[in-house]
Amino acid sequence: MLDDSLIRALIAGIGIALVAGPLGCFVVWKRLSFFGDTLAHSALLGVLLSISFDINVSFTIFAVSSLVALLLLRLEKSTNLAGDALLGLISHSSLAVGLLILGFLSFIRFDIMGILFGDILSVNTNDLLVVWIGGALILIVLRYIWKPLFASTVNFDLAEAEGMKPERVNAIFTILLAALIAISIKMVGVLLITGLLIIPTAMARNLSNNPKQMVILSVVGGLLSVFIGLYASFEINTASGPSIVSVALILFILSLIKLQKKN
Repeated sequence: MLDDSLIRALIAGIGIALVAGPLGCFVVWKRLSFFGDTLAHSALLGVLLSISFDINVSFTIFAVSSLVALLLLRLEKSTNLAGDALLGLISHSSLAVGLLILGFLSFIRFDIMGILFGDILSVNTNDLLVVWIGGALILIVLRYIWKPLFASTVNFDLAEAEGMKPERVNAIFTILLAALIAISIKMVGVLLITGLLIIPTAMARNLSNNPKQMVILSVVGGLLSVFIGLYASFEINTASGPSIVSVALILFILSLIKLQKKN
């Protein structure tokens, strides 16, 4: 008989993997891996603000990450700094501010390791509702903007000429990334959420022949990472978040072997 906490963790992990797969493909296609890291680092600031002011943690993370995403898009237009410089500036600044706030919250007891690395085995029914309802809304919006988002990924200028409003679509996509981080931070943690976005997608890219196949394989890779990682975490008493991402890494390495054989 499976433990109740493991069942809830599996349900939450499945929900996250179903959303992370399609979003992760666009992160890889658009080369936004560092952008995902920046939003994840800003999530630490969101967590600490929620603790300070006793606000819902998912809502606070979403609000802070969305503001950071929109700020980045704005700064790209209003400054002469390169994109990677802006990402580094915002990423490390938000992390530094978060750590400063953490120093002032020494009188409040909370699990800093859970914030950084996640604890999917601690999810409750409310967390499951957040993951599945939030995940469904993310996928609905992603489905709605899929065509112009994909077109802008292939050729931004052509998408703009076709009237697809790629800048607005890209802004919506960044907010979807912020939403994914908000609903999954408790399960995977600030430091590992980008890994769950990118590593299964990287594996899928090695094995796929077209974008549709890549999306499907990235979801499958995420699901396998969740199932195997949680089982290993439960059996050998390792941290759940790192276990899931480590399994994703193993799957990526196996995909490299398959890729070499194919070539």
